[in-house]
Amino acid sequence: MQTRIEVGILGATGMVGQHFIKFLQGHPWFDLKWLGASDRSAGKKYKDAMTWHLAGGTPATVADLTVEDCKPGNAPRLLFSAMDASVATEIERAFAEAGHVVVSNSKNHRMERDVPLLVPEINPDHLKLVQRRWNGRIVTNPNCATVALTMGLAPLKPFGITKVISTTMQAISGAGYPGVASMDIVGNVIPFIGGEEEKMERETQKILGEFRGDHIEPLPARVSAHCNRVPVVDGHTVTVSVEFRALPSEADLRRAFDTFTGVPQQRQLPSAPPRPVIYLEQANRPQPRKDAERDRGMTASVGRLRACPVLDYKFVALCHNAVRGAAGAAVLNAELMHSEGMLDR
Repeated sequence: MQTRIEVGILGATGMVGQHFIKFLQGHPWFDLKWLGASDRSAGKKYKDAMTWHLAGGTPATVADLTVEDCKPGNAPRLLFSAMDASVATEIERAFAEAGHVVVSNSKNHRMERDVPLLVPEINPDHLKLVQRRWNGRIVTNPNCATVALTMGLAPLKPFGITKVISTTMQAISGAGYPGVASMDIVGNVIPFIGGEEEKMERETQKILGEFRGDHIEPLPARVSAHCNRVPVVDGHTVTVSVEFRALPSEADLRRAFDTFTGVPQQRQLPSAPPRPVIYLEQANRPQPRKDAERDRGMTASVGRLRACPVLDYKFVALCHNAVRGAAGAAVLNAELMHSEGMLDR
């Protein structure tokens, strides 16, 4: 019987931290034993330090854990970070310098030359990036909208992607809690999310890029993103138009979607969905309310593949932003690392 690995969460009281707690319940490999948060929460029992915002109530496994300050000391070696970007850089680096493995959802280290930006089905070889500046290491997952875009594009990469135009319809849960004011978002669309478009464009090129020994050569494609906040609770939808170097048929692209798989499926990692990308035949799918929760929120749904009169083809992609785009993504990254022997001391 495999010995479970003790893990902790940095930023455990926030929305993403709560999604980490929920996703890790009953995990066969990882045993959640430590919760870290700001000094306002440190010293309190978890149930007294936060307000639980997710369905089902605070899990009994963590309710009576004492929240610790986010400083190296008695934390487990493996930590999941849900830290706010305003404080993540210093805190994550402090833990990495102290020998911890930090699997982060924060944006702060994603684009650094020696930090892997992972979607395990797409670029598991990027784990070969070696950080020599810390005793531990930091591994990141992408922006929640970038995940939807890259999961849709990855099956099509063999045809030579040259141009991408994407427009997002992003759920309000992506803004955290309390997020967007109700008077701003109800019955409305907000056509701006600060820094989001730049993140999507750069992260997509890195994730779909090639490992070159000590760096990632970005995907040589032009990527344009337009990001919008819409009155949806969970699930980021992305409409995508793409141009290829080759001349694939629609049947070629459908076959690519239908057969796409990766290392997590081959190794049967605990959080890996049986099929990472599912093509939905219905003309009006995917939809957040009907499809975001598929396979615990870890499956990307695509649909509406058709010819594009400006580029070559266009389609729709959808991912659960708080699961495949945040907590679940980081947990799957850690599972991949464990399967590679990278969590062994």
